This record gives sequence, C-alpha cells and structure tokens, in this order.
Amino acid sequence: MRMLLIIVLLLAPLTAHAQALTVFAAASLTDAFKDISTAWEKAGHMPLRLSVGASSTLARQIEQGAPANVFASADEKWMDYLADRKLIAADTRKDLLGNDVVLIVPANKPQHVVIAPGFDLLGLLGADGRLAVGDPAHVPVGLYAEQSLRKLGMWDAVQSRLARAEDVRAALRFVELGEAPAGIVYATDAAVSTGVRIAGTFPDNTHDPVAYPFAVLKTGDTAEARALMSFLEGPQAHEIFARRGFKFQ
Repeated sequence: MRMLLIIVLLLAPLTAHAQALTVFAAASLTDAFKDISTAWEKAGHMPLRLSVGASSTLARQIEQGAPANVFASADEKWMDYLADRKLIAADTRKDLLGNDVVLIVPANKPQHVVIAPGFDLLGLLGADGRLAVGDPAHVPVGLYAEQSLRKLGMWDAVQSRLARAEDVRAALRFVELGEAPAGIVYATDAAVSTGVRIAGTFPDNTHDPVAYPFAVLKTGDTAEARALMSFLEGPQAHEIFARRGFKFQ
C-alpha cells in the first residue's frame, strides 16, 4: 500500500501537467483570457497556457502541428481555414463574442471625428503620418478596417499610408508610442490602454460583423478541453468578457 501511495504521488504532477490546456487566442483576447485563466484555476483546474497573436498566424501554426486544445479566432475566415482542413472538432465551434472597430489617437492629442463617407482621415494623419492597423493581408482587424475604408471611399487615398502591424496589439502600440497619429483597433484594445483615446467608431454597416468563433481542436480534443468550452459559454466567463467590453453573439 505504501508503495502504491508513492507511485500515485510521483505520477500526480504528470497527471496535472497532462490536464493543463493550451489556448491559441487572438491578440485582442489577451487580457480577457488572463482573467479567464485565473477563474478557471479557481474552479479547480490547471492554469491555461496562453499563446496570443494574429488569428492568421495562430491558425497556420496549428496547421503546421503546434499543440493546442482550443482556438479562439477574431474572425470566421481563420476558423474556416482550420475547419476546411478538418483540424477542429466541428461540433464544438461557437461564435461567442463580438466587438467594435474604432479609430484611435494618442491620449495627449484627443480628437473626435464623425466617421462617415468623406471624413478627413488624411487631415488627421497630417502630411507624413501613417495609419496604424493590423496588416489587411491577413490580420482580422486589418480586414475589417479595409472593408470600412473602402465603404467610406477612403481606401485608395490611405492604403499607401498604412503602418501594417503584425496584430492588433502591435497597431495599438504604434499609437501609444506616438509612432502613428492614428490607428484602427478594436474597442476592447483601446479600453486597456491609457495611452490612446477613441476618436470615433466605424459604423457596423461598413464592415462584416466582428465575430469571435471558438472551437476545440481535434488534436487537443479532451474532456478537459470540452469542459473549458462549456466554461467559456457560462456565466462566469460571460461576466469577464462583458467587463472587458466584448459584445455577445
């Protein structure tokens, strides 16, 4: 019996480690998922291992075999990318969150603009200023930004003035550091920064709905991963996401 107890104690750290979940999450979910991890741990689970970045980058890493249990994308495109390759457990896919796309400026130079066709974005940027935004070639917030700017008739004038960032948090930092006089991010990203102010919100009808689909990945499809998905849909996570400023589908 004593030998059995010793074996159980030796194996316990390995069992706990095996139950630790890895979440690949869009950069805009960084702070919310830190809060989620704390709440998940308090509920009796191992802390989450978080990998955050552009949804496109994370999806390609998953495609290349990066180990993860759950993927939280900032748009449908990159979840569809993995679904088309049969890499997600399709029955677990849920659109959980939404967001607003906003124009930001440095906090020490606050401005308010009405975002409508023909608004003076170039005037806001000045003669040499650039517009910080996630790279529209692959970053979701950049794709939404391009859609809005095209709808508003501004794309042709501003596309050569973009400071293309690797993800939404990098675009936020450009404006925080004064390297760009304006940027386009999500409202939730602007909310976590004391270095920027929201100058205006892009109308919902100028871009596709901002949707955050979540899913368990096939290679990480465990009972614990599915329990996390249930937790993410539950009231405790709902309160965390709401506090961080996310909308709900």
